Amino acid sequence: MLKLLIRLYLLIIVAYASAILLIPDTIVSVFNSRYTAYNLEMAKGVQSLLVQQFRQTPRAQWPAMEADLGARFAPLQVSLLALEDANLSSEERQRLRQGLNVVRLGDWGFYQTALAPIDDTWAVRLYNPPDPLDINLLSWGVTVLIGAALLGCILIWAWPHWRDLERLKHTARRLGRGQLGERTHISAHSNIGELAGVFDTMAGDLERHLNQQRELLNAVSHELRTPLTRLDFGLVLLYDEVPAASRKRLMELVGHVRELDELVLELLSYSRLENAEQVREQVEVSLSELLDSVLGGFAEELDSRGIAWEVRADEPLPRFVLDPRLTARAVQNLVRNAMRYCDGRLLLRLHLEAEGGCVLAVEDDGIGIPPEERERIFQPFYRLDRSRDRSTGGFGLGLAISRRAIEGQGGSLTVEQSPLGGARFVIRLPGA
Repeated sequence: MLKLLIRLYLLIIVAYASAILLIPDTIVSVFNSRYTAYNLEMAKGVQSLLVQQFRQTPRAQWPAMEADLGARFAPLQVSLLALEDANLSSEERQRLRQGLNVVRLGDWGFYQTALAPIDDTWAVRLYNPPDPLDINLLSWGVTVLIGAALLGCILIWAWPHWRDLERLKHTARRLGRGQLGERTHISAHSNIGELAGVFDTMAGDLERHLNQQRELLNAVSHELRTPLTRLDFGLVLLYDEVPAASRKRLMELVGHVRELDELVLELLSYSRLENAEQVREQVEVSLSELLDSVLGGFAEELDSRGIAWEVRADEPLPRFVLDPRLTARAVQNLVRNAMRYCDGRLLLRLHLEAEGGCVLAVEDDGIGIPPEERERIFQPFYRLDRSRDRSTGGFGLGLAISRRAIEGQGGSLTVEQSPLGGARFVIRLPGA
């Protein structure tokens, strides 16, 4: 809002200065004949007195008379001018020889020079010099005061808009953080009252729809888990009662039930992270120790699959204040994803940034992710063609959960090409 105010003020000042410089000259040029006639009338009295003084004085004493009149009319300048002088235009010379006075217009349409003929060869020149420096400074001071007055008027007019727009901005920011109960509370009499009313209505609708969606998802997920658990338990009990030929098929059904139960758990996790910023913990932890504990759960599987894995970390690393549960969940998903698609090598890097933040990168040597897909993979249930085969596992929620978990702590999760050849998932966590 401050930028908008400054731009508006500068625009007004530039327009005001341009108007002062251009409009008077334009008006004078358009109505030049009227201004000339007016100034001829205004100057003719003084010119008549000057001409009379010279005509009553012998020509030999004109230089002395010129000096005397110049001293008496100061700061106006009185001087003699020969009609053959090169400074005169042909039109001015012709008017003077016809016995007519001449004026040259200056700023704002006032005459700068007035010429009156004494005889056929000489004219008396009355010159109005430019204003002295202090008068010019006072004139510019008036202009500055006018600009200050304009700024004051703009501030008085803009303050209610500024206040209400700032309130609208902060409300929108809180809504974006998941505080769905926030409203602008801007009066209907405000200049943006109608906009604020529409915004509050939209916020109310958004809160209602999201709450309904969340309640429906939670209810469905919880209601699904109970029959799934019963079905799993019942199928396991049937194992000893069915013929041996059917047991393999029975265990496949148990696997499908447990897979569905795992999907329900993932949906519940994703739903709970809808507003991770509000539910997160604030604990000071060592990232190195957190990473070791996460990898401890994968070490046996990594070794059994022959995956060469390595951890590179800067030393020493300070302790960071974060949510260890959400951070560990995000790292687990990234490591599991790298294990699923790597060809045989997995690398984790942990280092500090110059700004004080921390970067955790999980890299693999797989086929990588095409640039056009690198944002889509963080969408719920979005899976690349390679991962559509159920043999690879996953539901397309792991990366979406990881991003929500990290962004809920003020960090970011992105993906890029790894020097190993595959994907490089980068977690950036802010410093204290």
